[in-house]
Amino acid sequence: MDLDGGAGNNKRVFNRLGTDTSKNQKVCFHWRAGKCTRFPCSFLHTEPSHPSGSAAASSTANGSGAPKRFADDSGFSGSAQRRGPNFKNNHNNSWGRMGANNKVVRKTEKVCNYWVQGNCTFGDKCRFLHSWSLGEGFSMLNHLDGHQKLLSGIVLPAGMDKLFTGSKDETLRAWDANSGQCTGVINLGGEVGCMISEGLWLFVGIPNAVKAWNTQTNQEFSLSGPAGQVYAMIVGNSLLFAGTQSPSIIGFLQEGILAWKFNAVTNSFEPAASLKGHTLPVVSLMVGANRLYSGSMDHSIKVWSLETLQCLQTLTDHTNVVMSLLCWDQFLLSCSLDQTIKVWVATENGNLEVTYTHNEEHGLLNLRGMHDLESKPVLLCACNDNYVRLYDLPSFSKRGKIFAKQEIRAIEVGPSGLFFTGDGTGFKVWKWAEPVATT
Repeated sequence: MDLDGGAGNNKRVFNRLGTDTSKNQKVCFHWRAGKCTRFPCSFLHTEPSHPSGSAAASSTANGSGAPKRFADDSGFSGSAQRRGPNFKNNHNNSWGRMGANNKVVRKTEKVCNYWVQGNCTFGDKCRFLHSWSLGEGFSMLNHLDGHQKLLSGIVLPAGMDKLFTGSKDETLRAWDANSGQCTGVINLGGEVGCMISEGLWLFVGIPNAVKAWNTQTNQEFSLSGPAGQVYAMIVGNSLLFAGTQSPSIIGFLQEGILAWKFNAVTNSFEPAASLKGHTLPVVSLMVGANRLYSGSMDHSIKVWSLETLQCLQTLTDHTNVVMSLLCWDQFLLSCSLDQTIKVWVATENGNLEVTYTHNEEHGLLNLRGMHDLESKPVLLCACNDNYVRLYDLPSFSKRGKIFAKQEIRAIEVGPSGLFFTGDGTGFKVWKWAEPVATT
């Protein structure tokens, strides 16, 4: 029996303590990913220090043993480069890879898995983020939980002190906007595909129906007509439009967009029109410039006249599902699972064409626009890597990132710099910081 653990075990312990002088020390791959559970681990849990020689000697040439720094002691020289649309970050440098003896820890743009679980032992020395966001100018105010499955909608009706959330757990929840307490739960009998509010009305899309509530009178309506899940809704020209899952059947083309109009005399919603043209489910809708825009799983965007409800143009530049649409200024923005955001502008003949394409490394799920408290336009982009990226418009300069445990399918914009992001079974409340007064 090997009472002292054997030479191999001693070597592993020495490696952890950093006393092994072997030139072939390796850094633990799992530690770099924030997931190593071995103790002791046979690999290093720190980045290797510089080998002795000219590099090490030059770092201690001042005799103090401390590494040389730039003249301004900030780690940068010259002015920072503005990250415009054509900026490409250089990932082939060594920034952030510091030795164990450095007191400053450069963070990676990844949340520590152990911190999420509440058991990271590295504290401030952890090289992974102990925060749900990265960037300046905004902060998280609260995190509210309660649903059993992924959130698919967040709505804060104008002028109300209640916020509503819908989920794939087939429930609608109401929250007090002041206390953050859940004040009510409604079982819908189907997964929530989307939610919107318009004036006093709250609309919720579920399979084969649209539920409508008058938040003032508490009247409830069920709008029949959709076939399959309702993925998107929008109000325009006094009509409620819904994009549905209606599939194409051999020999027949099912309508993908249904429209209703409220009849004040009969106090009911009546079918008004069906817009045919898409060959696969419609998953995104937007209204702007007297036009209705629809994005579909068939990779296309269709432009409809709100007056005649006729299709004016079909845009086919995307190569995957068009997940979200947004109107900003005189532009239409579209995002897709093809990992691009396209910016469209009208030509002299009135047709839309792409004027700029922004590329991401992951598929995009949702676009929302808002202004920060300095009235600067900001674009919020939810991607299928569980991140929301924030960009200035129109430069696409990076403002920050928001992280979540699961895909963020729901984003809502509130008053006074507030915004909300779905996070698995709950949602987070964020707020832009007040601008710093200058003298």
